[in-house]
Amino acid sequence: MKKTVLIADDSTFMRKWLKQIIEKHPYKVIGEAKNGLDAVMQYQRLQPDIVLLDIIMPKSNGLDALKKIMELDPHANVIISSSLATRSNVISALQYGAKDFIIKPHFSELIKALDNIE
Repeated sequence: MKKTVLIADDSTFMRKWLKQIIEKHPYKVIGEAKNGLDAVMQYQRLQPDIVLLDIIMPKSNGLDALKKIMELDPHANVIISSSLATRSNVISALQYGAKDFIIKPHFSELIKALDNIE
């Protein structure tokens, strides 16, 4: 059975690109969110196996969304995907419970990161 993925990114282009990459592998994208609030609501509704979360988004950024998702489900599998891989963002994301941090647009490690999630 394919693992399910929710993609949260404010860029339509980026969501489509990520979906194309992910669905070439044994994963199914079951939802797309364009901001952090939407990501949290869709997480609750869809219960995906993995969330791919951008940091810079309107209404609620990815780190806030990550915190809320982890409060709802301490076992959630969230991977941050952001071009803002500052030391503080990476440390915060991992402290809040993210399983990995992928630097956009260097997606060569993306499938490996997805595969590493049990």
